[in-house]
Amino acid sequence: MGSFTRGIYWRLFLVVCLFLETSSQNFGQTQFICTSVPKDMDICAATLQNSVPGDNNLKSSVMQLRETVLQQKETIMNQKETIRELTSKLARCESQSGEPGARRKDAGTKNTMGDVSRGPADTLAQLSNTLQSLKQRLENLEQYSRSNSSVQANSLKDLLQNRIDELEKQVLSRVNSIEENRHGLRNETEQRGRVESTLTSLHQRISDLEKGQRENRPLDKFQLTFPLRTNYMYAKVKRSLPEMYALTVCMWLKSNASPGVGTPLSYAVPGQANELVLIEWGNNPMELLINDKVAKLPFLINDGKWHHICVTWTTRDGMWEAFQDGVKRGSGENLAPYHPIKPQGLLILGQEQDMLGGGFDATQAFVGDLANLHIWDRKLTVGEIYNLATCSSKAQVGNVFAWMETSLDIYGGASKWTFEACRQLN
Repeated sequence: MGSFTRGIYWRLFLVVCLFLETSSQNFGQTQFICTSVPKDMDICAATLQNSVPGDNNLKSSVMQLRETVLQQKETIMNQKETIRELTSKLARCESQSGEPGARRKDAGTKNTMGDVSRGPADTLAQLSNTLQSLKQRLENLEQYSRSNSSVQANSLKDLLQNRIDELEKQVLSRVNSIEENRHGLRNETEQRGRVESTLTSLHQRISDLEKGQRENRPLDKFQLTFPLRTNYMYAKVKRSLPEMYALTVCMWLKSNASPGVGTPLSYAVPGQANELVLIEWGNNPMELLINDKVAKLPFLINDGKWHHICVTWTTRDGMWEAFQDGVKRGSGENLAPYHPIKPQGLLILGQEQDMLGGGFDATQAFVGDLANLHIWDRKLTVGEIYNLATCSSKAQVGNVFAWMETSLDIYGGASKWTFEACRQLN
């Protein structure tokens, strides 16, 4: 046997002796026999083969030690998997508890439904369950470590304890943040309730003042006033629009709101919130939306003066025209061609609908005065539109919707005042 081989055998011999000597403190008085072991042979098997016959204590000790090592290895692998699982869950919880992004303002591709995010209660419950599971695993590991001394187990226990401490701090911080948000929402709700109560009281007083005027004026001689940019002040038309293959929409508007006058008119149907919309928001020009398709209108109306505007449209080639104060200002085509305006919808004045009858956004609300809204299911001629803008005796009223006080319900503090076109302009 060469000196190199003998050196390897002696090293293995010393390793086995030291290993068994280290474990002797767990086994009372036991006789240990140290022997050289070939380098390619299993240590425990060689120990058993070379043990003194009948020495059951040595055999059981070696097998117990081997089983302990395997169990600790399995425990370490399980706890490593737990750490990876915990890190993944924490990342998901943090992403779910973030602040929601700003609402989309692109009129051409509006978000009509919105995503439903996980609530703070679900996030906290998930974190709590994760912490409880980890604490239970840590207690099991501590019990196992007390019965089987292991440096690796103790190191893993410390690692998990530190990780749990960090998580508990994060959960406490998140709870405090949620409580602050709830407190802020509660204050905002109370403040909004006070504002709405005040507006309702003012609306009632205005309605009482209007009663005397209403008895002496025609039902179509009135204007709607939207003094504030809110998400709860609007008027609702009592009846829906029919199916239409052509249309004309005309009205009087007065506003000096900036940026953008907002949304004078919004018609939504099931499945399409932007079936018919007039909107001017931000620094964009006024837009006509039909079936969520967009045409930019060349209107200049936010100067604080009364203006008469009309838009016409037909399904054939999606042709449209825009008139301001009786004069044609622009035209175009390919606006929702061959798409009829659908029936069974809801017509709202003063707010833009992101869903049928709701989803109002204060930044898109109309601010100003609106009067004499009329809708036809045909394209009016240039002469007919000029008669409307100049208050001619030949001016027609809408055959789909005509401006009448009895045709509207008003909400949120919008008010009605006497108005006669062309007599009190500007």
